[in-house]
Amino acid sequence: MRFSNHPLWLVGFRPFFTLACLAGMFLPAIWALIFSGAAPAPEAPFSTVQWHAHEMFFGFGWAVIGGFLLTSTKNWVNIRGYHGPALMLLAVAWIVERIGMACAGHWPHALFLLSNNLFLGSIVAMLLWTLIRHRSTDSYRDNAFFLIMLPGFLLAKYLIIEGGNFAAGYGMAIALFRLAFLVMLERTLTQFMKAAFQVQILRQPKLDMAIKLLGLMLVPAFALPRPLIAAISLLLATLLAIRFFFWKPQLACKRLDIGVMYIAYLCIVAQLLIEALGHVVTLVWVGSVSVHLFTFGVMGLVIPGMIVRIANGHTGRKVVFERADKVALSIMLVALPTRIVVPQFIPEAYPLWIDLSAACWFVAFGILAWRYIPILMQPRIDGREH
Repeated sequence: MRFSNHPLWLVGFRPFFTLACLAGMFLPAIWALIFSGAAPAPEAPFSTVQWHAHEMFFGFGWAVIGGFLLTSTKNWVNIRGYHGPALMLLAVAWIVERIGMACAGHWPHALFLLSNNLFLGSIVAMLLWTLIRHRSTDSYRDNAFFLIMLPGFLLAKYLIIEGGNFAAGYGMAIALFRLAFLVMLERTLTQFMKAAFQVQILRQPKLDMAIKLLGLMLVPAFALPRPLIAAISLLLATLLAIRFFFWKPQLACKRLDIGVMYIAYLCIVAQLLIEALGHVVTLVWVGSVSVHLFTFGVMGLVIPGMIVRIANGHTGRKVVFERADKVALSIMLVALPTRIVVPQFIPEAYPLWIDLSAACWFVAFGILAWRYIPILMQPRIDGREH
């Protein structure tokens, strides 16, 4: 069997969820070591904070969202989807980008720019081609939001590293990931609640569309007046909170795998409220609370469940959260207050909280890597090809 025909390259979630598990293990741990001075910072023309933000959003985050979209878009438009050499090239480009981010100071600038944009530029172009070419057979009309979001990630990436406006870049990256998660939570929680509890949660098209449009309006927040950003953030948080109470949280919290997604939903609301207040009054926090409320509370809670569900369901297995999966989710729940809440009360131990929260990511994603990388390397168990 040729290497390009290996099960790893059959569909997009396989190589990129493998990379996401490894990135989730090592990127936060490396940052903790750099922050404490136990490891040298990357030799690069950008700061270590820029490196950390870029790697969590465009290393870890895009390994997940890339694998998800490569898989889901083919199902949305009912085509075979990218596989084989195409996925191999994308995976190599992702790895080269990680090397380039670590070695930028030793590379010619043109080579660094190529390494830094090859993966994202290629995968965005491929996903756009799929969605645009097969628009007539797309199952979801609101996938039009992805047509806007996907190029936006290229601008956010540029602003973080090259554009000289780091705050605008990571703010835009958060807004784009937030909008992507809002679209995905809206679809998946409807299915999960129906399957788990045989209930329908509120789906009011006008409310759903208003939420997504407000989320889209926050993408170019760096170009908007601060009072307007505060007003949009507050309105979006309010609409999300109203919808939350009609989504039967009292039922959802009976199951850990669904409950963590509801906690992530509330973290989006809380992050928006903090953003809104921050544009009106001066808030004093220990650490970047708004940013980490999103990365720990939303990405850190939703993504492990995504990996478990998709890795099982799309390899022909029953979608069941085994004990180890629940342990991983529980560890990520512990990481959230460790990184966000505890430092506000014991700020003098701030480096310790960073170390402990990074350790949580290492252990949780280590469990997922141990559980699911072997599965991602194997053929489907139901005899289907992909």
